Order: sequence, then C-alpha cells, then structure tokens
Amino acid sequence: MYRNTYICIPILHNSEDRGILVAINSTAEIYIGKKAVMSYVLACLTLFHDGASEVVVKARGRSISKAVDVVRILRENFIRNIKIRGIEIGTEVIAGRNGRPLSISTISIRLVKEGST
Repeated sequence: MYRNTYICIPILHNSEDRGILVAINSTAEIYIGKKAVMSYVLACLTLFHDGASEVVVKARGRSISKAVDVVRILRENFIRNIKIRGIEIGTEVIAGRNGRPLSISTISIRLVKEGST
C-alpha cells in the first residue's frame, strides 16, 4: 500500500494554508504538535476515510495530553468503531539548550478500525 512516504494534509486555519505532517508506511502516523486539536482529528478522519486501516497518533512532552484528546474526540464523536490496539509510552533523551541531556516523555497510540483486521 504505502511505503515510507510523507504527505502533508492541508488544514485551513485563520485564512492561512497550513499542513499536518503525516508519515505513511504500512500504517499512517500523525505527529501531534502545536495546532488545534480538531486539526489532528480531521487528519485522522481523512486517513481513515482514504482507506487506512491503522493510524498511529504520536506525541511527546506537553503534546501528550493533546494526543489523548484527539483519540477521545475521534472515538466518541466521529468514528465509534475505532479501537485502541495499543499504547506505548517511553522517554527520549535529547540535548537541552545548555547541552545537558534532557528526558522527554513520549506516547504512541495505535488505532485500528474495527473489522479492518
């Protein structure tokens, strides 16, 4: 189906054309950042309606709560037959501003449309 390709889903917000980076492998990955929650919900909806059977919502740091909100809104208000296949939490160590190692929490929520697999 898809193979290591990146697409940008355009989102209109405040009269500016913006996009959400989505990695497409065999599963689609949505990276949560600074945009509004509904922008990411729309990106997930678009991927599921375009035939993706599995979408992974990824976030780190302060965006983790937004990732949880995206999944909750998607399941409760839009596509009720989406199941959470798995949740992975972890820590990434990156270089901070002063060069010291900095630990950042990460989350990866794997969603699958019921009946797809």
